[in-house]
Amino acid sequence: MEISDRSNYGAENIQVLEGLEAVRKRPGMYIGSTGLDGLHHLVYEVVDNSIDEAMAGYCNLIEVSIKPDNIVKITDNGRGIPVERQLQMDRPAVEVVMTTLHAGGKFGGEGYKVSGGLHGVGVSVVNALSEWLVVEINWKDGKRYRQKFRRGVPEYDLKEIGKNTENITGTTITFKPDNEIFDTTDFKYKTLVQRLKELAFLNRGITIKIRDEREEEANKNQFCYDGGIVSFIKYLNKNKKTLFPDPIYLEEKTGDDELEISIQYHSGYNSNIFSFANNINTHEGGTHLSGFKSALTRTVNDYARSKGFIKDKDENLKGEDIREGITAIINVKLKEPQFEGQTKTKLGNSEMRGFVDSALSHHLKTYLEENPKEGKIIIEKALKAARARKAAKKARDLTRRKNALFSTALPGKLSDCSSRDTDTTELYIVEGDSAGGSAKQGRDRKFQAILPLRGKILNVEKARLNRILNNTEIRALITAIGTGVADEFDLDKIRYGKIIIMTDADVDGAHIRTLLLTFFYRYMRPLLEKGYICIAQPPLYKVKQGREEEYLYNDKALNKYIEEKGNNNISLQRYKGLGEMNPDQLWDTTMNPEKRIILKVQIEDAILADEVFTTLMGDKVEPRREFIQTHADEVENLDV
Repeated sequence: MEISDRSNYGAENIQVLEGLEAVRKRPGMYIGSTGLDGLHHLVYEVVDNSIDEAMAGYCNLIEVSIKPDNIVKITDNGRGIPVERQLQMDRPAVEVVMTTLHAGGKFGGEGYKVSGGLHGVGVSVVNALSEWLVVEINWKDGKRYRQKFRRGVPEYDLKEIGKNTENITGTTITFKPDNEIFDTTDFKYKTLVQRLKELAFLNRGITIKIRDEREEEANKNQFCYDGGIVSFIKYLNKNKKTLFPDPIYLEEKTGDDELEISIQYHSGYNSNIFSFANNINTHEGGTHLSGFKSALTRTVNDYARSKGFIKDKDENLKGEDIREGITAIINVKLKEPQFEGQTKTKLGNSEMRGFVDSALSHHLKTYLEENPKEGKIIIEKALKAARARKAAKKARDLTRRKNALFSTALPGKLSDCSSRDTDTTELYIVEGDSAGGSAKQGRDRKFQAILPLRGKILNVEKARLNRILNNTEIRALITAIGTGVADEFDLDKIRYGKIIIMTDADVDGAHIRTLLLTFFYRYMRPLLEKGYICIAQPPLYKVKQGREEEYLYNDKALNKYIEEKGNNNISLQRYKGLGEMNPDQLWDTTMNPEKRIILKVQIEDAILADEVFTTLMGDKVEPRREFIQTHADEVENLDV
């Protein structure tokens, strides 16, 4: 760069953001986003402080209320944020905590041995990003105190507001998220419920209540699990057929580090191992998960050889064989967690690998020796999984050889697009040849590819990978997408920027869509996690009144149309399937990027997603019936 280009750049261009200004300037750096995730993070940040009190042994009740206008009130019966003057800042400690980044009782080592909080930014960030926030404290001196803030700035000094007559200490924080910051301030009750339920499982004996007062009749839930993560395992497996009734459980402590593990096997083929560090769901795993996997694989193989299940000449079982059908929770609590990875949810503490490995090896070896019946069940399931793995490898190798012999990698039924730019290309997965024909004629050939599927694909929830890979429709799907599946999945090889499921707007179409989503979730999960999977929204009705015609997407939209325009001289056509639309209609309503409505499929919570897929596609009928009856109205009333 020429010196002249820099002549206008001087000290006056350097801006210093003081206090909480930096948070308001760049909120995404502190809470991840200004969307729903960031909005909910405000609640989690406050609740985490209450959980820290609980983990320290000073709190057993946390209450969360969502009030009209999306105001949130969170109360605990912990010690209360200190009200005395903080010497370093010469202000009441509560004001320092509420207005200063990285201020709190978790840095010197005396206030808390273990604490959560994903980013360590504390309640000051909640204060900065709230239109207003009020903190009230029942303090140990028998008095009650209050202070109010507006966008992080004190509106008045901390003041005494009365006597703490019940002599119960604690903190209440009430805040209104700032609509100048957030894309939406409409809290999702179900999202908050899921996280609070998770926290109750991870911290046994703590009661957590949540209440949504925004509707005329309040929603409310209460969680308390004396069984802790054993109750968690039973909850996760409630719609699965378990192989033995009581989960394996172990706990271990060394210094300030604590570990809990619970394990139970079910008759299915999918493994679910959820790891937590200081109550944070470490979605990307880390050292505690590595220690768990290595100890599980080694200990089960040693036991299988010692009991003659594996002969000297046989190879060891692989980790994936032993983990088939496992549900496990790893819950560690440590003084100085180090998080890494893209979303800061991967534990990096190296000492945790050895701690978890050693503890699980010792306890699991003892369990298997003392419970030979359960040990035999685990080994026999793993041996079956190993045979299926080898059969799946043969199926994949055979497919590759066939492709090489016939010199074509893409399925014949695929009508590909001409572009190879994954920023624009789309693959439509279409139900049936008739709809496939309309879609092929109506599409834009430059960037839209069409893959028609014949009938319903295999329910992968009830099948091992070797059988799945022998299914013609699934093989065509895997080949068209290009990424491979399961342990061979490689997102860099994806051939399309969007994968759009386009099925009929009826019960069969919904079933096919669920089968496809189950397959993607179980064997191509990164496609869902990275936002590649979408669902097309074809119209259910075409309404003509005089010269005007309109497409309507559900019964709610039809009723609204009739209510607004009357039903005189209405010509109503109900589409039984996509195949009934001519190519132009399909393009106009469902495929034209300028006009269409598509829904992006997102995984907000892996635990909740696993529960939904198990309920919908698993063995038990009653939970599936209950789920459909509960959620039918929600689907019908979607505003599309």
